[in-house]
Amino acid sequence: MKRVLITGMSGTGKSSVLARLAKLGYRTVDTDEDDLTIEVRSASGTMERLWREDRIEEILSADQGDMIFISGTCRNQVKFYTWFDHIVLLTAPASVLVERLTRRTNNPYGKAPEEMAETLRFVETVEPLLRKAATLELDATASLEAIVEAILEHISD
Repeated sequence: MKRVLITGMSGTGKSSVLARLAKLGYRTVDTDEDDLTIEVRSASGTMERLWREDRIEEILSADQGDMIFISGTCRNQVKFYTWFDHIVLLTAPASVLVERLTRRTNNPYGKAPEEMAETLRFVETVEPLLRKAATLELDATASLEAIVEAILEHISD
């Protein structure tokens, strides 16, 4: 089974890409749903969401179909990089992320000033780490159709 991680900052369109892939008939898992994350207190005292490692391992080890797309971004995803055949990073300029987070209706995250600030900080601190692991980086300002087409072309190798 081919496993593909779609990752990136909040507002890059991970959920939209996953929804389009599901509509095309692919098996998809959004780690923001279905009790796949837990909230923990970080060393700095702030709350953060992490993947529930037992649940993610269960999903990745199940041999169901030819392909699975998983989306999400959290600190402990690196523990699963060896499970993935491809890691797709969606990126967008900070101004685009601010606009999308402000306007989106499918997820409340990013509307609070501290969440917006956290996302912008992660663009500077986390996105470079994601970039190092990515097998494909896509500009998320492209059309949804172009992004999905590029992903499918990339993983067809």
